[in-house]
Amino acid sequence: MDRVRSLASQRAVVIFSKSSCCMSHAVKRLFCELGVNPAVYELDEVRGGKEMERALVQLLGRSPPVPAVFIGGNLVGSTDSIMSLHLGGNLVSLLRDAGALWL
Repeated sequence: MDRVRSLASQRAVVIFSKSSCCMSHAVKRLFCELGVNPAVYELDEVRGGKEMERALVQLLGRSPPVPAVFIGGNLVGSTDSIMSLHLGGNLVSLLRDAGALWL
């Protein structure tokens, strides 16, 4: 849990993902299209990925826990939360406040 929180606080946007997850791909693509350069940790490719995955299951209360998106060090949630923010017009301002966008 400590490693997840530490990594999540090191950049404005952090995404925990799996390389084969289509929903993770969609979220990463959205951020790239918005001009955000998130830190991405592919849990199936990084050392300690299984432990981080278990911690994210606890934080999110669901399995699988990916994608798990942190903005400004705070857990925002998964695909449904990110898409709701985006469609509601609130994602860009959240990203701006976190220092991920300079619009």
